[in-house]
Amino acid sequence: MTTGENPPESLFSVAAARAATQTPWKAINEIERLLLIPVARVRFALSGLAWQPGTKLYGLPIIQRHTASTLTYGRNMELRSTVRSNPLGPNRPCILSTRRPGAELTIGDHFGMTGGSVVCEERITIGDLVVVGCNTIIADTDFHPLQPDVRREHPIDGATAPVTIGNDVFIGMNALILKGVTLGNGCVVGAGSVVTKEVPPGAIVGGNPARVIRYV
Repeated sequence: MTTGENPPESLFSVAAARAATQTPWKAINEIERLLLIPVARVRFALSGLAWQPGTKLYGLPIIQRHTASTLTYGRNMELRSTVRSNPLGPNRPCILSTRRPGAELTIGDHFGMTGGSVVCEERITIGDLVVVGCNTIIADTDFHPLQPDVRREHPIDGATAPVTIGNDVFIGMNALILKGVTLGNGCVVGAGSVVTKEVPPGAIVGGNPARVIRYV
C-alpha cells in the first residue's frame, strides 16, 4: 500500500518542480488557481464574504448569500469546482447558499469540499478539519412541504431543522446529510449514504438510511 504525498509548501521548490513533472495536471490546476484569485476575491466581496487566509479555489464556487443572512468560513478552506480538479469528477461547482433572512451558515478552519452543496435556510454549523467528498449535499431544509395542499400554496416552505457537523468529520462522495442531523466529532459517513439522524462521535455509518457499521 502506498500513500499520497502532501502538496509542496512552496511552488518554487525542488519538490514542486518534481511534482510538476510527475503529475502535470496538478501543476496546471495550481496555475489556474493562482490566476483565478483576483476574480475570486471580487466575487467573494460582492457576496459579502471576507476572504480568509489560506483559501484555495479550484474553479469558481457558486455563492448565494441572502443579504439578511450570515455566511462565514475559516482559514484554509479548499473548494474544488472543476472536473479536472479531482479524479472523481465533480459534476458541478461547489455551492454555498443561505436562502432566507436570518439563516446562519458557519464553516470552521480547514474545510474541504469537491463539487458539493451546503444549503442553509435556518442554521448549519460545520466544525474544523471537515472533509466533504465529491458531489455531496448538506441541507437543513426539505425545500418543499410534504402536504399537497400546503405545497400548492407555499411551494418552497419545506420544514427546516439545524444541522451540526463536528470536528474531524469525513463525509464520503455522493452522500446526503438531511435536516436536523448532528454528526459527532471524528465520525465517518460512507459514500452514497443518506443521513437522517444523529451520528455518534467516532462512528462509521453507511446506507440509506445510514446506520452505524462500527467505530473508528
